This record gives sequence, C-alpha cells and structure tokens, in this order.
Amino acid sequence: MNLNLENLKKMFTAATAEISARENELSALDAVCGDGDHGSAVKGAMRAANDAVSKASNLKDAFFDAGFAAMSHSNGSTSTLFGSFFMGISDGIKAGAQELGGEELGTAFESGLSSLRSNTKADVGDKTLMDALVPAVAAMRGSKSVESAFSAAAEAAEKGAKSTECLAAKFGRAKNLGEKSVGSLDAGAVSISIIFREFEKALKE
Repeated sequence: MNLNLENLKKMFTAATAEISARENELSALDAVCGDGDHGSAVKGAMRAANDAVSKASNLKDAFFDAGFAAMSHSNGSTSTLFGSFFMGISDGIKAGAQELGGEELGTAFESGLSSLRSNTKADVGDKTLMDALVPAVAAMRGSKSVESAFSAAAEAAEKGAKSTECLAAKFGRAKNLGEKSVGSLDAGAVSISIIFREFEKALKE
C-alpha cells in the first residue's frame, strides 16, 4: 500500500481525534514544567491542519495547507513548529504526486524535519518534541513500505517520548527549573508520539 490522499485524510482525522481526547492529559503534563496549555495548543493546531487536509485535492497541497493552517492558528510555538514541519513535508513531495511509497515518504518527512530545524535549535536530549520526532523520522528512512515506515516511526516516537522523563529541560519556561524538570514526560514529545501512532493505526484500517 502506498500513501494516497484518501489515506492521509483518515490519518489526520484519527490523530486529531486522539489529540483532542487527550487534551487535558497533555496540558497536565505541560503544567509540570510549563504554561499548562500544550493540550489546547496542539488540539487547535491539529484541528486546523485536519480541516485543511480534508479540503485538499492532492498530497503536496494537503501537507502545505495543513502546515499553513496550523501556523495561522494562534497557538504560540506549537503552531510555528507544526506548521513548518507539515509545510516542509510538502516541499519534499513532487508536484502532481498521487501517492507515495515508503522511500518517498521517508524523504518527505526528512524534508519536514529539516524545515522544522530552521525554527528551533532544540535537538534530541533537550526534553522537547524533538526527542520523539527526530528518532521517528530517522526510523522511517529506507522503509520499503508505508506501513513499515509508520510502524517504525510510531515505536521510535514512543520510546523517544518516554526518554524525556529522565531529561532536564533546556528550552522554554521549563529550562528555568533545571534538574527539577527531571521526572516528568515532555508534553510535546508525547503529542508527537500520539500522532505517529494514530497515523499508523488509521493506515491499517
């Protein structure tokens, strides 16, 4: 199975529903070290993105429109980061592409990560969404199928999210807590792990 527009719409719908259902959980995680608004922020960004994807007519535009919608929805840094990631994925997709195979998908997500890096200096080990996203994208590299790409990405993202419990925050308000930020999961990393797992599940349905 290759990734097509119909599948992508199902994936965004599923991920948005799960993020919305876990809004309070994500905000509670964020409240430990931050402003406590990540749940509402990521829900708003994903709902805007999902609405854009539902109206798209091709894969490249779907990701671009998702990114633009997320970025236009006022949710602070979450909007900027998700927006640049989705728009970056679009940059990695050939114009007119009707579907993507495993290797093409990996290339597109690498493009998304590269775009995101232009908006943040955070990396693995800094207790941010990058702890889940970077290994997830790396796990997709070289996959022969879309199913295996998202399966590997979801597993890597979940492991990355869990690893943040042992990390001290280095960005945002949480960095002021230093070692006191150790012991809690990063909300951004958890949200990324949710999205990849829901993408994988929706693709299999």
